[in-house]
Parts: sequence; C-alpha cells; structure tokens
Amino acid sequence: MENILIFFYNNKETIFIIVLTIFLGFEVISKVPSVLHTPLMSGANAISGVIIIGGIILVGHADTSSINLNLILGILAILFGTLNVTGGFVVTDRMLEMFKKKKN
Repeated sequence: MENILIFFYNNKETIFIIVLTIFLGFEVISKVPSVLHTPLMSGANAISGVIIIGGIILVGHADTSSINLNLILGILAILFGTLNVTGGFVVTDRMLEMFKKKKN
C-alpha cells in the first residue's frame, strides 16, 4: 500500500493530466454533431493504428525475461488500440448502412 502511495505522489502531475484529458475529451466528443461522427471515427481509427504500431515496437524491444512496465504497456496498447479500431469500423459501417437505399 505504501508503494502505491509513493507512486501516486511521484507521478501526481502525470495522473492529473490524464484525468484532465479524460474530462476534456468527454466534453469535446459529447458536443460533436452527428454529421461529423463518421469522419471523426476514421481519424480515431488512424490514430489507433499508430498506437498499435507503437505497442508492437514497444513489445518487440521489451525485455521478455521478466514482466516489466514496457511489456505491460505495450500489450495494453496493442489490446486497446485493436479494440478501438475494430469498434470504430463496426460503428462506421453501421452508420454508412443508414444512408444506403433499401431494396424492396
């Protein structure tokens, strides 16, 4: 427990920035009109693709003899980036289906 408190104390600025960006991102995304969702989803997919590549590079350079922070962060980046890209394509596909003409 003491190690966790020391970690939070040493990284309080970084934790504050992460929490602030979560709230800021939520506010920005909630104000986006529905017409812009598809282009923004494509941009988010591109950014997540870069995150996946960065995660692969991080895992490739991590020391695999023991579990360390680089390995864990790399695996999490690959996992969450892949989930974001897949979900983005599913949502974009469903949104584009709404604009197709229905066959009788």
